[in-house]
Amino acid sequence: MNLKPLASLLLATLPLTAMAIEPGPSSPQQAQTEHWLQLQVSGQLASSTPQKATPAEREGALQRLLDSYKHPIPEHYDQKQGGNAASGSH
Repeated sequence: MNLKPLASLLLATLPLTAMAIEPGPSSPQQAQTEHWLQLQVSGQLASSTPQKATPAEREGALQRLLDSYKHPIPEHYDQKQGGNAASGSH
């Protein structure tokens, strides 16, 4: 059996599978998240008071960033070390 025609047919119908997803948010939570992101991008609710960092604050932030690179990245993380975290949604 020649697989080329079958493979061509499958490849030709592949874009049609993406059309099965309906446009827009899939949940109220996603809609709310998209709304907040749009407000952030548009700047509609931006403060009219500029928030400025002092030179000392900028220097401290830069120093914390640079200090974070001093810690070596372990090859493997110990799975038994650390605290407990609740899993799942609330």
